[in-house]
Amino acid sequence: MYDFDIPFDNNQAERDVRMVKLKQKISGTFRAITESQMFCRIRGYISTLRKQGFNVLDAFTSLFSGHPQSPVPQLE
Repeated sequence: MYDFDIPFDNNQAERDVRMVKLKQKISGTFRAITESQMFCRIRGYISTLRKQGFNVLDAFTSLFSGHPQSPVPQLE
């Protein structure tokens, strides 16, 4: 209640998981475990970039040009 930089709820974690459920609903299922692992890795990268204030399009542009931006791991 004193630090307003901290989110009031835990909805971001729920939003991160929701994309996996939405993908399963649209396509029916993942075909292989490796597909679901790749999907989660990409979504985790995007989520971390957003949380740390990076521009996602710029990050992917630099990633595919061979100079990836590495988000800093947050130790809690």
